[in-house]
Amino acid sequence: MDNAIIEVENIVTRFGKRLVHDHVSLEVQEGEIYGFLGPSGCGKSTLMREIIMLEPIQKGSIRLFGTPLHSLSSKGAQQLRQQWGVLFQSNALFTSLTVAENIAVMLLEYTKLPKSLIDEVVAFKLEIVGLSQQDGNLFPSQLSGGMRKKTALARALSLDPPLLFLDEPTSGLDPVSAREFDALILKLRDMLQLTVVMVTHDRETIECVLDRMAILDERRIVAQGSLEEVKSVKSPFIQTFFGGDIRECKN
Repeated sequence: MDNAIIEVENIVTRFGKRLVHDHVSLEVQEGEIYGFLGPSGCGKSTLMREIIMLEPIQKGSIRLFGTPLHSLSSKGAQQLRQQWGVLFQSNALFTSLTVAENIAVMLLEYTKLPKSLIDEVVAFKLEIVGLSQQDGNLFPSQLSGGMRKKTALARALSLDPPLLFLDEPTSGLDPVSAREFDALILKLRDMLQLTVVMVTHDRETIECVLDRMAILDERRIVAQGSLEEVKSVKSPFIQTFFGGDIRECKN
């Protein structure tokens, strides 16, 4: 397709004798929220790590924004990494830094903005994820699970990347906080014109947030497309996971 932000072609991944990916291919289009789904251990997070260059590509190719990852220089890789933000499942916040300092880390590392402007950017990021300026003075240990997720999200968005990766974003959240986070992702996608890729097993997130998805099972992609398209595919995992009716979403 013409507006593919991510192009994965024939990825093969092995860990020792264990084959994780057997010629996996997919495309993520600009502006969509795309999910990696599948049973535990199927290689969802590994595939995301390969896309964001935290895991080497063993065989096959991946292109981001039309750029093949295998041909990048160290400088080119560093520049490309600034085009996406990542929210890790564990949040990966610096416990010795305040919320505001965590959000400012990327700005201090990769820009030459004066402190006054960095403070303004941090204040804006706090606001868009639903945190107050007072929250910026707290440390991660003083935050609820939902607030830690929002802090990690604000940091992932600090450099205004067009692409956002989320690894199990609602993991560990209570149902109310999880649905609040889903609504936040939808709002930010539209507000910031983001393309979002996430690993998730949260059924309500899958049914109410994702535009398209890929189901990884038995080392391959067994289905790809919208929820309706995926549910029509005969697969033991799909039939077990999506058993029952699709719920009505309240956006």
